[in-house]
Amino acid sequence: MPGNAAKQGRDHDVTEDNRILGWIDRLLGRERDEVALALYNGVIATARAPHWYETGGVPDTLDGRFDMVAAVLSLVLLRLENDPSAAAASARLTERFVTDMDGQLRESGVGDIGVGKHIGKMMGMLGGRLGAYRDGLAAGDLSAALKRNLYRGVTPDAAALTHTQAALFALRDALAAIPAAALIDGRMP
Repeated sequence: MPGNAAKQGRDHDVTEDNRILGWIDRLLGRERDEVALALYNGVIATARAPHWYETGGVPDTLDGRFDMVAAVLSLVLLRLENDPSAAAASARLTERFVTDMDGQLRESGVGDIGVGKHIGKMMGMLGGRLGAYRDGLAAGDLSAALKRNLYRGVTPDAAALTHTQAALFALRDALAAIPAAALIDGRMP
């Protein structure tokens, strides 16, 4: 079948490309960061789940998607900070976030000069969210943090806020139940 032959050719090309890139990385002394990639992909998949936007009322916009990624990433980083052996993975995950945001900004037309400024702002936003979500989780109430950080000051419908808060608490609990090593391997709940 012609389609299968083409697919096999593409699979071979990707495999060969990955092998070559791995060889180049080893030659240059760089370590490929597959762990952070798997975990980051899990964060993105979780943040893009339709229920956040449909039932949770998170705006399905560029800002809304960023805010949802930041919320899920925050919960994962908070989970990892409870395990000292996960410090390096946490740092690599944050670096992956920066790399992704850099690429997204460049794709949207932000020039080299503006990228650094935007990345700095995004990192500040992530840091603020980490603190807000940490405090909200400890208090058992994320509503103020969600209104400020996820809904950007616009009070959502009560049912949407309830759904999002419950889903984030459930995610926090599911993350806590996963061994750090499995989470680092990218096994998101």
